[in-house]
Amino acid sequence: MPRPERSSVLVEPRDLAALLASPTPPVVLDVRWRLDRPDGRPAYLEGHVPGAVYVDLDHELARHGEPTDGRHPLPAIGDLQRAARRWGLHEGQPVVVSDDLSNLSAARAWWLLRFAGVAEVRLLDGALAGWAAAGLPLEAGAPPAPEPGDVVLAYGALPTLSMDEAAEHARRATLLDARAPERYRGEVEPVDPRAGHIPGALNAPAASMLDEAGRFRAGDDLRAAFDALGVRPDAPVGVYCGSGVNAAAAAVGLELAGFEPALYPGSWSQWSNHPDRPAATGADAG
Repeated sequence: MPRPERSSVLVEPRDLAALLASPTPPVVLDVRWRLDRPDGRPAYLEGHVPGAVYVDLDHELARHGEPTDGRHPLPAIGDLQRAARRWGLHEGQPVVVSDDLSNLSAARAWWLLRFAGVAEVRLLDGALAGWAAAGLPLEAGAPPAPEPGDVVLAYGALPTLSMDEAAEHARRATLLDARAPERYRGEVEPVDPRAGHIPGALNAPAASMLDEAGRFRAGDDLRAAFDALGVRPDAPVGVYCGSGVNAAAAAVGLELAGFEPALYPGSWSQWSNHPDRPAATGADAG
């Protein structure tokens, strides 16, 4: 996969401001979510990119299945399409996504909408902190509901992995675990039933793909880091995390580095709910 231009994955804050003032503005989505505070609406109401629509990750970017499905299984395509139309998304309209967590949560919408066939989805470079650092204004409260959109969605535009395929990837290709190192090693597990990682997976924390300002690192820098980890351009690479959210952020880093990752949506939250699946611990792939 050729290394994409950074501007095809990320949009600079001032460039977004100019687009919002143009006759054909993008839809801006605000995905405030974090593990310890999943309801991001109060923070969104305090201040967001003007006109941004709040997106509930737990209820609009995931469905609620059995524990064996994982914590954030993909929503049914009809449910996602209805949500996207509520956000005002029209066929062929670009989308920009942001959050207040360096895009570690917003990446879920970035990946999911592209998987569902939306051609142009970008992340706000630096997320909300980048917007504020550029001296751009925030809007408080809830904007008027957008006019309903007409977008038509269908899954399958990006590669994914099932649980069996993830196991095979770890054995025969490269599988990356995007969680924090202590969770990968199995030293702590705050939410899922078992600690550890998929045997054979390598640790590539999503947070390590950001610089000190909370922006994704340059493509060359990321490529060097993945090369050092053993990711090769001639071999498939898959990625997972706890529940499929931070894995999408790791997919951003992989794409910026010139790879085409396959994402395992069920991630560790699905794997660890299947007692027959082995768990490795420690710093080695296992």
